[in-house]
Amino acid sequence: MAESQTQEFAADLFDVSDLDDEIRVDALCRRLLRLFYEDLTHNQGLDAEQAAALTYGADYFLRDFVISERLENILRIPAHRVRQFGGNWYIIKNLEPNMEELATQLQGVAAFYRFCARQGHLAADLAEQIAAECDDLPFYRERIESFWAITGDGYQRWDQACSYKD
Repeated sequence: MAESQTQEFAADLFDVSDLDDEIRVDALCRRLLRLFYEDLTHNQGLDAEQAAALTYGADYFLRDFVISERLENILRIPAHRVRQFGGNWYIIKNLEPNMEELATQLQGVAAFYRFCARQGHLAADLAEQIAAECDDLPFYRERIESFWAITGDGYQRWDQACSYKD
């Protein structure tokens, strides 16, 4: 990546502290996602449909969860944020949470962070920690199934087992 692009996506630029920052970071994230999509199609050999699915998955995680919900820097998240997203937030925010959709989103998240590591935007070990969280599909499957099985006042126990709040 060119030096100017590296500076354009410096980690500090993704800090969010107020609504103006959120709007600015959202736009910056969209630009980075476009580069991610181009990398998937031009350098990783994916067709447009595959690349779009992965990009959408990363977009949903980044813009809706990390930026809008958590007000966090997308390049400085702890790896467990993925578990909070897929094991709780995604499930309660969607009318029909399902493993097929979530698995694609998690694949997109892992691919996005690997892309960012290749571009020098974050450490490779963080990208791999995030990918490991994304790969734990049995955990997410169990969370979705246990959500659908909630009865009575069981929601609190379900939520506390993997809350998306710190």
